[in-house]
Amino acid sequence: MDTHVAWIDDVHVLTVIAENISSLLHADEPPVIYWAAEDKYFTAKVEAVIDHSTVKIIFFEELPIGESLVLMWGKANMPIYPRAIVRTSWFDLHYSALNSELGASCEKEVTTFSIWAPTASSVKLYLNNNIFLLKKLKNGVWERKIEGDWHGFTYEYEISVNGKTSFVNDPYAKAMLANSAKGVVVDFSRTNQLNFDKQKRPKLEHLQDAIIYELHVRDATIQEESGVVYRGKFLGLTELDTKTPNGYSTAISYIKELGVTHVQLLPINDFARVNESYPEDDYNWGYDPLYFQVPEGSYSDSPEDPIARINECKKMIRSFHQEGLSVILDVVYNHVFIMEESPFEKLVPGYYFRYHKDGRLSNGTGVGNDLATERTMVRKFILDTIHLWLSEYKVDGFRFDLMGAMDIETMKEIHDRCADEAVPIMLLGEGWELATALPSEQKATSSHSHLLQGIRFFNDYFRDSIKGNLFNTNDAGYVNGNGRFIERMPHLISGSALEEFGTPIVSEVNQTINYVECHDNHTLWDRLLLTNDQESEWVRKKIHQLASGITLVSQGVPFIHAGQEWFRSKQGDENSYLSGDHINQLDWSKREIEDENIKFIKDLIALRKKYDVFRLTTKQEIRRRLHVLDTPVPVFGFALFGNNEDFSIYVNPTNQDYELQLPSPGKWHTAATNDLQRHNQEVNGEYTSVGPYELVILMKSREK
Repeated sequence: MDTHVAWIDDVHVLTVIAENISSLLHADEPPVIYWAAEDKYFTAKVEAVIDHSTVKIIFFEELPIGESLVLMWGKANMPIYPRAIVRTSWFDLHYSALNSELGASCEKEVTTFSIWAPTASSVKLYLNNNIFLLKKLKNGVWERKIEGDWHGFTYEYEISVNGKTSFVNDPYAKAMLANSAKGVVVDFSRTNQLNFDKQKRPKLEHLQDAIIYELHVRDATIQEESGVVYRGKFLGLTELDTKTPNGYSTAISYIKELGVTHVQLLPINDFARVNESYPEDDYNWGYDPLYFQVPEGSYSDSPEDPIARINECKKMIRSFHQEGLSVILDVVYNHVFIMEESPFEKLVPGYYFRYHKDGRLSNGTGVGNDLATERTMVRKFILDTIHLWLSEYKVDGFRFDLMGAMDIETMKEIHDRCADEAVPIMLLGEGWELATALPSEQKATSSHSHLLQGIRFFNDYFRDSIKGNLFNTNDAGYVNGNGRFIERMPHLISGSALEEFGTPIVSEVNQTINYVECHDNHTLWDRLLLTNDQESEWVRKKIHQLASGITLVSQGVPFIHAGQEWFRSKQGDENSYLSGDHINQLDWSKREIEDENIKFIKDLIALRKKYDVFRLTTKQEIRRRLHVLDTPVPVFGFALFGNNEDFSIYVNPTNQDYELQLPSPGKWHTAATNDLQRHNQEVNGEYTSVGPYELVILMKSREK
């Protein structure tokens, strides 16, 4: 703790910390605040003694922030620095710079360097070994125009704030040297544009038509059997027609064949814990964010070349677009890797992070800090970052990590910005309630989905009902528990929004993301090895297919974890964020072995994309077209009535056969099943059966 210092904690409050409080209290003269630059004095008085070393002082005029101030009290002269004042609405009102373009704005003849640091007393720019003083503007922005062509040159700042001087990188940096050593100036007009203006992004009629495939850039191609040249890199996901040694498709070509519409990439912005110069030595999912506007260097074939990684990232996104795949970025706007080392904390100490009323740092994210998204300039940074990825990289969506730690207003403004794009932008996130220092009514949680129209939420009720409670590894759900929670199935398959089937999880059917597996926690296959360890591998595979199948035939947007379709395993590792390639890599050899089982997932995806009755957009349409069927428990069945065809879907989570009565007599065709013996089978009449651990979809054309 700093001693003999006075902190500005509110508009009219100083907190004085000194070892000799007792002697100060008995000083002949009351405390006085002196502003040297203006030779001005502010009157003050003692308000309260907190303890033997701390006292509260009030003053009656607003103090200038970032100026040299001294508290003169008795024989002591103590520096005055801003502290909790930066977290007040007064500070946001007086120092917000919403209309300022921050960062290094580079043109061929001049670059404008602009950084927001209202509490700083001095800011110097170090540009390619040249030093320039920046000028402080009224709203706390420091700025300097430097003539010349600075594209590709390094820069950093030396900042003096609260009596300390340190070097700091620009949080608005668009490019970095390897391992985030220094920022690099970028003129984006001189990066590879890849004809983005002419290359149209894939466009769905409605985002309810989406099928999301979650992928980690490195996992996707790092295995030698992927047949990819640039393994584990951005460029690895630009290579077409790659194959396993036995000729089976891999990487981007495989993903296209699978039929999904969106690839969701785990964080690809600059993150910690991987040495970008020697990435093979480390591994990380990417949830340790450093610089939010910079592509991750370990995914670049040339991490030492800051412009190359931008071009390679753009080329990857363009390649997905050319294959008809939209790109969603997983973004982490709820915390930073190490708060004390972040440029945010160095530039404006105490502002960017959330605190409890007693001054304790908030840690609802569980990783040491929570970004205060509700503050004006934090929100601006997030919106500016969203704008960059949309406008320069042409991404098609964002998945918000721990979205429940973010505030509703920020999410609304993100949605409004995304609405300006030429294609529908997919917005989804984890709407969990977290113990962060933000009032519950302001949190972007699923309980507030009615306030966040156009934003989708991961449906943990769906996940836990299908396979068992995530946090109890021995718990079972419908597919692996012989039909447990069958009473929840109407709620799940109808989009989790209809009141007649249970308490809505979301307010509208176009807000649920249905899933049973993602990068977090056990893969579904590893979970089944725990809950169904007594079953044969054949049975576990069938159970696995039931879970994936229900996900794909339910109303809402389905979400598939890469490799889920071939029973992906992480060797029992529940939290593999640092576990290395041998645990996390996509096993393309397994893709060969399970090709027939992958076909079942392909069939379901193709069926879903062909018939819009599987992806209805309103509760009214679902009430009209979806009907739960009368089936022998624990078999679950439901019908979907289209304009020209009807579907009957049955799921049997047991090892027995069951006789079924179809909703109407006629000629029913097997549209999809995980029973290979029943492919293309026809049923004439109104009776059929469902086999052990079978999911079957029967289709009947309407009589003309």
